[in-house]
Amino acid sequence: MDWMKLPPLNSLRAFATVAEAGGYTFAAERLNVTQAAVSQQVKVLEKHLGVPLVTRLGRGIELTGPGARLARELGTGFEIINRGVERLSEDAQARPVQVTMSPAFAVEWLLPRMAEFQRENPNITLMLNPTSKVVELKPGGVDVAIRYCDRRRSRSDVEPVLVTDMIIIGAPSLIGERELSDPAKLADLPWLQELGTNEAAEWFTFHGIVPDGALTVNHMPGNLIMAAVRRGDGITYTARAFFKDDLEAGTVKELFCEPQFGVYYVQTADGFVRPEVKIFTKWLMSKAETVSDEI
Repeated sequence: MDWMKLPPLNSLRAFATVAEAGGYTFAAERLNVTQAAVSQQVKVLEKHLGVPLVTRLGRGIELTGPGARLARELGTGFEIINRGVERLSEDAQARPVQVTMSPAFAVEWLLPRMAEFQRENPNITLMLNPTSKVVELKPGGVDVAIRYCDRRRSRSDVEPVLVTDMIIIGAPSLIGERELSDPAKLADLPWLQELGTNEAAEWFTFHGIVPDGALTVNHMPGNLIMAAVRRGDGITYTARAFFKDDLEAGTVKELFCEPQFGVYYVQTADGFVRPEVKIFTKWLMSKAETVSDEI
């Protein structure tokens, strides 16, 4: 198709609306523009085609022969376009909202709240992708990411859904009677670390601690770390928000705290954002909280 030979789309739409509405006044109301603007667009189309399309008939209008033929063709064409757009919209509405986040965040923070979202939005399907990898957001793929950053890498352009103390915890059965007021002594305990991260080494480096020997670090998916900590398999660096109940019940013990150090924030792809994605992100932000040992 030679697109350069087509008249401006606005002029075609204006003429098709005049033909369907039966006059400039009604067409202007449907297009939410002035009558003069509609008339001008029709004149642009007539000039482009080189034939008259509309003639005045008393206080109304009448289509010329070429105008009537063009109106029929445009009616068919715009109806095909409309059906295509409607089908595309229906497909978009049926597509799940894909969300990526860390396994620990998924299990300990998001999943306990998911039933509420589903009750409020039964027509929206969520597809969760818990992973420690940074997944690219792109059209037709993952729609929403819940990312993590800390105060060392703070960002002013993000919307936090969770601001929390970051703590090191372990089960009483593992800690026993050890005196661990010196953070360097934490190097003597086994660490549990999420796959794809280097949390233990980074923590010691951040606090200026050089362990005397090699750290004992076990790597595993974040959703398995929680159960392993509770069993006493090792200590871990995590968000207070994930272990509030355990801390209150005494099933885990806090060994070190960095107040309001961790920030989980919501990110969506640039450009067009589907209505279903907006609903989910708005709901997420309505659940935003700050978790600290001071509250």
